Amino acid sequence: MNEYDMVQIRVPGSTANLGPGFDSLGVALNLYLSLEVERSESWEIIMESEDLNIFPTDESNYIIQIALQTAELFQKSLPSCKVRMASEIPLARGLGSSAAAIIAGIELANAMGKLGLTEDEKFRLATEIEGHPDNVGASLFGGLVIGSQMDDEVVAIVEHAIELEMIAVIPKIELLTKDSRNVLPAQLSYSEAVRAGAIGNVLVAALLKKDFALAGKMMQRDLYHQPYRRKLVPHLSEIEEIALASGAFGVALSGAGPTVICFSEKGKSEKLLDVFQKWDSNMNYRRLKIDQEGSRVKVQKCV
Repeated sequence: MNEYDMVQIRVPGSTANLGPGFDSLGVALNLYLSLEVERSESWEIIMESEDLNIFPTDESNYIIQIALQTAELFQKSLPSCKVRMASEIPLARGLGSSAAAIIAGIELANAMGKLGLTEDEKFRLATEIEGHPDNVGASLFGGLVIGSQMDDEVVAIVEHAIELEMIAVIPKIELLTKDSRNVLPAQLSYSEAVRAGAIGNVLVAALLKKDFALAGKMMQRDLYHQPYRRKLVPHLSEIEEIALASGAFGVALSGAGPTVICFSEKGKSEKLLDVFQKWDSNMNYRRLKIDQEGSRVKVQKCV
């Protein structure tokens, strides 16, 4: 890569938890954060999506700060760049916008700073910043990610053979992660923790076996977060009822909410979308599928 080349970065959004897979399960979505990066005399961010206009357009931008901090960890400095940003990922809706930003920042540092990071190194760095591996793992690797953070080690199993369709029911109100976290209990009893863990284990096994009916049952039986967050997301119960009666096999709060993801087998989401659009026209809806590629970086050669 020479100093005149343009780097294109594309990072998928994600949905996490899937009910009982709290802070450990993530699925990459075909909603994307995109960057075009080229060297410049100073840092300049050009927002090409209206939703991004609330963010700084200089090096204080969160993505640029992640990039600069990542380079510094490896005793490297980054050249100033002009960055064009566009995003299809709704902000503060539980669809992985912050995790995608973290991955984008790390990819920017790796490309422009010539860090030579492995995928595992990127994953470890992103998990340290985010605090858990589900969203960042999905954005980096694509597919279904089952991850765990243990002291200074982070591990993940990535599955690319599962195909699902989803309808994201997206309220027009925001729900900040910190508010959604504040309603959770500080601890569970030993017996509750055993039950919750068993439900999560069966969810993972059912997904890997493609027993979607069983996976949906486990989503409904989550004990970690959905029972406590329902009061913040009053539409969750009604969406569950409508979706399960209209062809969805499972329903889950997406990340910290307020988006609700309705899961269907391949080819069955169109009917579900039609039902929801007739139910409430004040919600936003996205028909989605799993992104299987994860983060992509392409160098556009300038001649």
